[in-house]
Amino acid sequence: MLKEGSAAPKFSAPDQHGNILELDDLAGKWVALWWYPKASTPG
Repeated sequence: MLKEGSAAPKFSAPDQHGNILELDDLAGKWVALWWYPKASTPG
């Protein structure tokens, strides 16, 4: 688990247009990340 203020691990994910976005692409910018538990999954 990450601690407040620690660097996020490197990762990539598709954006809303299907383009791959890497966290490194956002270096030096403010970034907010959030996840929805069980989003788009049964249960």
